[in-house]
Amino acid sequence: MAVVRERKTRALLGIGLDGDGEVRVTRGENFALFGGSHDTHEAMQETCIRLNEKLAQRGRDLEDVGREELSDLVRQCAPRRGRPEGA
Repeated sequence: MAVVRERKTRALLGIGLDGDGEVRVTRGENFALFGGSHDTHEAMQETCIRLNEKLAQRGRDLEDVGREELSDLVRQCAPRRGRPEGA
């Protein structure tokens, strides 16, 4: 009998806590985003899109990335709005 291994799937979940009364939900390749102000939701979208692009450039999937590497990638992909350079 053959052993069937199921591949684990991962997804990022973003929750914006600074809502302004609008309901915002975005689902994409391996991410789901809920809530937040317009600017916050847009920043979460930008981060997830950039992260997917970086992974594609490396020929990798979210499932292939460890916790520390993912954390580093997310920091690299997050927009720099309102933050001093290097922060």
